[in-house]
Amino acid sequence: MAVEELQSIIKRCQILEEQDFKEEDFGLFQLAGQRCIDEGHIDQLLEVIQNEKNKVIIKNMGWNLVGPVVRCLLWNNKEDDKVKYFLLLDLLVKLCNPKELLLGLLELIEEPSGKQISQIILLLLQPLQTVIQKLHSNKSYSVGLALSTIWSQLSLLPVPCSKEQIQADDYGLCQCCKVLIEFIKPFVKEITDDQENSLETQRLKDELLKFCFKSLKCPLLTAQFLEQSEEAENDPLRSFASEIIGFLSAIGYPFPKMILNHGKKKRTWDYLEFEEEEDKQFTDSLASLAYLVFVQGISIDQLPMVLSPSYLLQFNMGHIEVFLQRTEESVFSKGLGLVKVMTLCPDETLRKKGLAMLQLYINKLDSQGKYKLFRCLLNTSNHSGVEAFIIQNIKNQIDMSLKRTHNNKWFTGPQLISLLDLVLFLPEGAETDLLQNSDRIMASLNLLRYLVIKDNESDNQVSEFFEKETTGLWTELGKIEKNFLKPLHTGLNMSKAHYEAEIKNSQENSQEVQRSKDFCSVTVGGEEMPNMPPEMQLKVLHSALFTFDLIESVLARVEELIEIKTKCTSGENTGIK
Repeated sequence: MAVEELQSIIKRCQILEEQDFKEEDFGLFQLAGQRCIDEGHIDQLLEVIQNEKNKVIIKNMGWNLVGPVVRCLLWNNKEDDKVKYFLLLDLLVKLCNPKELLLGLLELIEEPSGKQISQIILLLLQPLQTVIQKLHSNKSYSVGLALSTIWSQLSLLPVPCSKEQIQADDYGLCQCCKVLIEFIKPFVKEITDDQENSLETQRLKDELLKFCFKSLKCPLLTAQFLEQSEEAENDPLRSFASEIIGFLSAIGYPFPKMILNHGKKKRTWDYLEFEEEEDKQFTDSLASLAYLVFVQGISIDQLPMVLSPSYLLQFNMGHIEVFLQRTEESVFSKGLGLVKVMTLCPDETLRKKGLAMLQLYINKLDSQGKYKLFRCLLNTSNHSGVEAFIIQNIKNQIDMSLKRTHNNKWFTGPQLISLLDLVLFLPEGAETDLLQNSDRIMASLNLLRYLVIKDNESDNQVSEFFEKETTGLWTELGKIEKNFLKPLHTGLNMSKAHYEAEIKNSQENSQEVQRSKDFCSVTVGGEEMPNMPPEMQLKVLHSALFTFDLIESVLARVEELIEIKTKCTSGENTGIK
């Protein structure tokens, strides 16, 4: 029935001129075409669309069928049907009025929410690119409208913050960023190919420049990037950042020009008519660009080598301030450049200066500021020595709070317990590399020992009735034992057994190895140690065992103190002296 209705409408419209089509004809065509799609008459619909006699009708009316076709592609899981739907979509994109198609496609992109956002964008970016390239006038406006619509939807998606989230890409943001780059490339090429730099080309530059700024703000401002070199090559967000910076250079705005002009009274892009909200994003976007270049090293080879380190540090202080003023941990942490100096700088003197500067910075913050900074560094530094340094600072703040030098809610009670959750645990349970994390573990044990000595279980029980500062340690003891003490026991036993076995093997093989060559290899923690004389390797292995023994002795003392305190409190509660 639907096919007959469509053929009837087609037959009537074939004898009409294009300008004689009525609004009623459009409505009837859309209804009949949609019914054909709903009832599965795709082959018949394809015949109608491919018929040369219907070319004018399809050009003017066919765009109404794009929506139903797209919805079928999203929800129909039959592969055979999908092939036909894709063919149908391609024909409509090829034959229909591009202006009407553009608006129809953008409306479809605006419709969904949640995980459906990435699905519709991944499906429609290629057709959208084809439609825009068919437009011969005012193309810059169409590109700007499309990019603005796409970015508005992508900005609603959560930005993955960990390696696991990036790999899972549950909301499809990473995939969309990859496809979006391919969508933009032809328009960048149009700019680079136009030697005359026409007015339309300049307008297209403006639209792409606005989009690059928006992308630097979202998702790149909050994005976390993979640090290891091998993994970094496969990081989709890093690739997206690199492409965006490349686009800036290609359209005539290389990042040194963008960054180094920041703050001057007259900027080279001041003629752009940014909307008020876009203008507010500008500072964040430039800070994000500076971070990508100076911290992540993306395209840093384009930076003039004549700039001194002191100038670059002073220059970037404005961007650092932008990061530190934000409340999101993923943005705030990007302002903490000192951690990179403290952990990666090959010059020991500079590393020590970085550590001293961090302590000065900590001292200038109030209690709330210290608390937030400690949380941030514990979550982001990924360095055992830095974490140990922060844990020592936490201990100092707790000590001041318990001495009642001032009322400090941030390092006692519930706020402290939340912080201790980041300190008193092993990131990978018993499988944690205890040697690599030894500094942090020792600092955590020393903090726990201090808490057990300073804070009484009875104080925790009466604190809600009396104004007495407590750490709340004893109410969380069960969780601490489960997440920290018991896994640490197991990890120590496993690690000591492994290293003792390696020592035994090394001793047994050293004489045989010595006869053939002066060096041998030992595998520790799944990785082969560097070639060195057997005597040196034995020293390294014994040093590791000494570290484990030291951790074990402090652990035993902590557990002994817990037992003593628990018995004393139990005796007080029963009246035993």
